[in-house]
Amino acid sequence: MKNLHGRSAILDVHAIDSTDKEFDVEIQRKDTGAGAKRARHNSSLLDARILKSGDDTEDIPDSYIIFITENDVMKGNQPIYPVERYVTIGENKVLFNGGSHILYVNGKYRGNDEIGKLMHDFSCTNPDDMNYEALAKKARYFKQDEKGVATMCKIMEDMRNEAVQNKAKKTAVHLIKLGKMSLEEIAEATELSLDTVKELESQVMQLA
Repeated sequence: MKNLHGRSAILDVHAIDSTDKEFDVEIQRKDTGAGAKRARHNSSLLDARILKSGDDTEDIPDSYIIFITENDVMKGNQPIYPVERYVTIGENKVLFNGGSHILYVNGKYRGNDEIGKLMHDFSCTNPDDMNYEALAKKARYFKQDEKGVATMCKIMEDMRNEAVQNKAKKTAVHLIKLGKMSLEEIAEATELSLDTVKELESQVMQLA
């Protein structure tokens, strides 16, 4: 998800439901990856891309940032932690109701309810031990079915290639800013196409 004026973000899961609500689901194994400022950043990116030029701000659909964390990062021993904005009126607090929602889901939770069963399934290596058949069916496909395994291998290969490309682009941007090499030399050093390097230079110039 691109940010033209700052840091962009690669979302784990981006979904839109039948009422146009938008969801960003992030799976975090490290507590440091689920900080409050990151949730704020992802929320701002999601909201910024929803509203198109000419749209009324009152028509913007709700957005949800959902962090599913391996550990109980909030340390409250709860299955789920809703984060909302409130208006302080004297000693009272009233829900602001701006439509921007952040949820933290405790991956350690194992209660006998929907969240507990889902978190169990998330940590399950054997699809036959899962509670939810929809998730088990997909897990079997990607783990056991020949076509599914091939698809997953292709996805992982694409992700690795994308990571290499992103690293090369960051290096190219750094070299462009230094201004000590020609675009042709930068393209050769980073193994990027000359057209890609020229596009990166244009972006750097726009932000300068």
